[in-house]
Amino acid sequence: MKELKILHVINDMNPKSGGVCQAVRTMISGLKDLKVENEVVSLDAPDVLYLKQDSFPVHAIGPGKGPWSYSSELIPWLEQNFSRFDVVILHGLWLYNGFALHKAIRQYKKKINKSKAPKILVMPHGMLDPYFQEASGRKLKKIRNWIYWKLIESRLINKSDGLLFTCEEERRLAHKPFNPYKPKKELVIGLGVEKPPVFTKAMQEAFLEKCPELRNQPYLLFLSRIHEKKGVDILIKAYAEIRNGLTKIPPPIVGASLSQEESLSQLLEIFLPKLVIAGPGLESSYGASIQEMVKMQEGLEKSIIFPGMLSGDAKWGAFYNCDAFVLPSHQENFGIAVVEALACSKPVLISNQINIWREITEAGGGLVADDTLTGVKGMLQNWFSLPTEEKSCMADQALATYNQYFAINPAAKKLKEALAS
Repeated sequence: MKELKILHVINDMNPKSGGVCQAVRTMISGLKDLKVENEVVSLDAPDVLYLKQDSFPVHAIGPGKGPWSYSSELIPWLEQNFSRFDVVILHGLWLYNGFALHKAIRQYKKKINKSKAPKILVMPHGMLDPYFQEASGRKLKKIRNWIYWKLIESRLINKSDGLLFTCEEERRLAHKPFNPYKPKKELVIGLGVEKPPVFTKAMQEAFLEKCPELRNQPYLLFLSRIHEKKGVDILIKAYAEIRNGLTKIPPPIVGASLSQEESLSQLLEIFLPKLVIAGPGLESSYGASIQEMVKMQEGLEKSIIFPGMLSGDAKWGAFYNCDAFVLPSHQENFGIAVVEALACSKPVLISNQINIWREITEAGGGLVADDTLTGVKGMLQNWFSLPTEEKSCMADQALATYNQYFAINPAAKKLKEALAS
């Protein structure tokens, strides 16, 4: 079989932008092991430092201008380079690169034999989820998206050679928000996540440098972008309500010889792990609001910790040392951090708005609840009440869930087969 050569078209490869660029890097890593060649064209500025870390070619022809990320160089670059690739995958929607790809391939096919043109596939990465048309506070964006769909995006979706989805739930939801929605082909390819590095003491110490108060302390870990969509405010409220409930238990339950303050502190340490909320976005207005929410409640600052963005050893130290990972997101196409937690043998406490929740429930790798205050509070209480043996069993199932559904090699093989078909 001829070796495939793939071009990935993406707006930017900045790790701070979210999961799409991380998904691209993961896909390329898995495909490389299968002898598939990969290149990326992005609208990053050519001199950005984060591109120097990639081992595959990245053609940075930006920076893109304005909210649409326009670049006059993209269409000519694509037309000049289409002949080198068997498949072109567009990652993400609603930006200039999708318009440019659709226009460039039409112009290219007019100039050459259509049979020599590369296959064009679109991977929405959850951007066709109805959440973005239904969420409160997005009325203007809803109207904008409808207009954009009618004028531009529907042509890209319906005239490309097919759509790639990370899970069945994403494919199912993509049918709901827009019409006409008539893709030529829909392929659920999954998304593998690289196995994490083996735990080392250095990881633990790197994390404790960021959070020294957590030495020998149990904690739950939220690790994602600090954004309203992630449900951080609901998580804090649910945690605070549980904590407030514990503070009402009379001191003698812990020990009659202790002062009330000492008794309360000991009670909370026994029954309530700390909560770590890690990720970029603390400087945003939403990030400031959730930090203020914590400050407004007496004693809560000692229980909820904001270390900022974690990377490298500190990130893996946070994963490996937590009791469980929690993400009550209102919408999540895949949730790479969720899968990373599973790969570290950590149970995940997630909302049923994360599209891989069915796989996790089926395999027993965590707990799932509604993305509401009642749902999240109940999920946390269920976790806290589980016997140690059941938590340990769920940790084993977390790793089994990763191996069954999200390991990188099976996902890469499935992707290669789909691209070659």
